[in-house]
Amino acid sequence: MDYPLYFSGVLALGILAQWIAWRFRLPAIVLLLLFGIGLGQFTKGESGLHEDMFFAMVSLSVGIILFEGGLSLNFREIQGTRVAVVRLVSIGLVTTWLLTSWFAFTIAEFSLQMSILLGALLTVSGPTVILPLLRHVQPVRRIGSLSKWEGIVNDPIGAVLAAFVFELVLHQTHGNIVSESITSLGLTLCYSLVLSGLSALLLLQMLRRYWVPDYLQNPIVLAYVILLFALSNYLQAESGLVTVTLLGVMLANQRTVAIRHVVEFKENLRVLLISTLFIVLASRLDITMATFATLGWRSLFFVALLIFVVRPVSIFVATFGADLSWRERAFLAWMHPRGIVAAAVSSLFALEIGRALGADHPLASEAGRFELTTFLVIIATVTVYGLTLAPLARLLGLSGENPQGVLFAGATRAVREIATALQEEGLTVLLVDTNPRNNAAARMAGLPMAYASVGSEFVQEETDLGGIGRILAMTPNDEVNTLAAMGFAERFGHAEVYQVAAVESSSERTETVTAYRHGRTLFDRPVTIEQLEDRFAAGATIKKTWLSSDFTYDDFLAQYGESALVLFCLNDTGSLLIATDEKEMAPRPGQKLIALIDPV
Repeated sequence: MDYPLYFSGVLALGILAQWIAWRFRLPAIVLLLLFGIGLGQFTKGESGLHEDMFFAMVSLSVGIILFEGGLSLNFREIQGTRVAVVRLVSIGLVTTWLLTSWFAFTIAEFSLQMSILLGALLTVSGPTVILPLLRHVQPVRRIGSLSKWEGIVNDPIGAVLAAFVFELVLHQTHGNIVSESITSLGLTLCYSLVLSGLSALLLLQMLRRYWVPDYLQNPIVLAYVILLFALSNYLQAESGLVTVTLLGVMLANQRTVAIRHVVEFKENLRVLLISTLFIVLASRLDITMATFATLGWRSLFFVALLIFVVRPVSIFVATFGADLSWRERAFLAWMHPRGIVAAAVSSLFALEIGRALGADHPLASEAGRFELTTFLVIIATVTVYGLTLAPLARLLGLSGENPQGVLFAGATRAVREIATALQEEGLTVLLVDTNPRNNAAARMAGLPMAYASVGSEFVQEETDLGGIGRILAMTPNDEVNTLAAMGFAERFGHAEVYQVAAVESSSERTETVTAYRHGRTLFDRPVTIEQLEDRFAAGATIKKTWLSSDFTYDDFLAQYGESALVLFCLNDTGSLLIATDEKEMAPRPGQKLIALIDPV
């Protein structure tokens, strides 16, 4: 095998799958699995690495992904729903384990030991599938935070639970295995708490005291996490996942050191790791007619029971009496995809069972079907939830497809007039300003208002941005507008970040902000916020016009003159098109033109 070609091809396929998923608004995980299975037909499942080396790399990658997931777990996100989170990762997890084990034993016809092991393993979910799905669905803040917390916290707990059950399976004849497992659990928790706590203190001291230069901070944190993961696993088997997740949570909830740049780096790294790991693991599957014959209809029925029975029952039991609406419960009941942890651990368990017990042992004969069933669950749950969760969320009123709402930085008169025009068209708007007068005027106009700095963490993390898909930075300060564009570029994407033109700089003044950090310039020709304010003060109004074959855009210009400033276009589906100076907008018949018109 040409190994450089193989690994470069894996990376290229992974990024291609991510791009196609973004372009056509599909779940990326589904495409990654399909690409991986397709690659496996050409490579015969060979990655070119020794089994031990391969699983070591997968294990380290999962540790990095869970650390990045922990960095996104901020306790402020779940104010009012902490009880529900605790119940989901305790009562809900145990219920899932017991029901899955029962169905694996009675329906899939696994032995009792393998059924309990499969049930423990399938309690996991994780950031590799939860975060891409949430990014695709974009639910409202509360239910999104709840889903994220459950998925990320479940992963290390489920992995440790599966490891304990695995030890029971391998050493089932050992008289003191139960007491040893309890002792092992205690040691895992102790090692994880101590190592993550000391590591967090040391890392924060290094960053707070500037012992590490800026350009080395991300590489050092990455090496630090990998070393901590390996050290924790060396001291206590399978404790590394818990340790790095706790480290991420501790860093996310401290307020002494800014770690935003670390979070951004880890998010980019997570996309690369997920893109490659799913393809490589899926390519190892031997997908033939014999494989389907091995699984049989019982396996398909088992997967259906996981989706339609196990998950809804576990959510009902775990959230009984919790402060959640039936819509939120329905959303949670339809969201439990399995991810990279289940894939990697099932392959590792199947390999170790064969090695430890021998090929002739009855459990070893089930190991292959155990791994195939796990991947079947991953493929089925990712596909079913990935393709149906977004429509369900919209049906429940917990999400919007391709959110068209607008976040306005600033609340001057011009901004209020423009926001009111969009709100009248049924679009979600939110204004953010620190000026009390602007705040009061916006509220009097019936506009949603956040009295805060647009660059604050409050707006990013605690403000409900459900239904909002873009930002228009329109404050009188160009530096504030640019900072707002930079701050929301990651959330909305650079294509949906806009700002008004800056006041022309004098010859003595040099440009203070690099051009690529700016948002896209509003509107169809550059205009400053001062110019907009002057035009509204002079009596300009916002005109909305349906274009047709009888009254085209050229007719509009002929009637209102070249001074008409095109702001937006709305098509018949409600999609908002924002005019920019990049190219002249050409509104078509069937679209509603929203423009600023001077008084006649």
